[in-house]
Amino acid sequence: MNVLIDKFDVFAGGFWLTLQICILAAIGALVLGAIVAVLRISPVPPLRALGTSYVNVFRNMPLTVVMFFAAFGLPALGSNADFLRIPVIDSLFTRLGTDLPYFRFALIALVLYTAAFVCEALRSGVNAVPAGQAEAARSLGLTFGQNLRHVVLPQSWQASVVPLGSVIIAMIKNSALAGFFGVVGDLSATADQLTGAEGYAFVPVAIGISLGYLIMTVPLGALLDRIEKRQAVAR
Repeated sequence: MNVLIDKFDVFAGGFWLTLQICILAAIGALVLGAIVAVLRISPVPPLRALGTSYVNVFRNMPLTVVMFFAAFGLPALGSNADFLRIPVIDSLFTRLGTDLPYFRFALIALVLYTAAFVCEALRSGVNAVPAGQAEAARSLGLTFGQNLRHVVLPQSWQASVVPLGSVIIAMIKNSALAGFFGVVGDLSATADQLTGAEGYAFVPVAIGISLGYLIMTVPLGALLDRIEKRQAVAR
């Protein structure tokens, strides 16, 4: 167990990098998932078909395959995902601006994959809004966009908080795959480095890595439980 103390700085660095991936992926997935959710409930058939196709493809595809295509397919197409080198943001999340693109590839894969589940969580919240409210808004002359913005989405967010939180927790655990697709220094890559290159015993290293993920997921899970209880009391 001495590895937890001797290599604390390595574990802390891996935790920080994994946390960065999760924060950026969560933001990206929430934005993209909200856009896809709007497409899914759009009254325009082609847009609705586009949103449905996106969800069906990514929700039924293993994340490993998405990671594989991001890590090896994008370079084959001549892309290093340089569009993610966003000024100011890449100064806060320095891996976005490095020449090695695998952090950006892992981020793209996590966002694309998780957005499909975010979409369905949001759509379940939209379905929880009584249909009569949307119909009343239409009868008042509100357009589809105004109806969403002023009537449906403000209420659906409340119903979607717990499902969205569960999706984010799953995404945090899924981020463990990033280290196996070229992201150097995250928790998974740290485990590989310590057990492979440095010869530390697997079990203590695995305990340290597990603690890193638990620090991220357990508080979020406890917060979701509290929100769910409050919502139950409110009803």
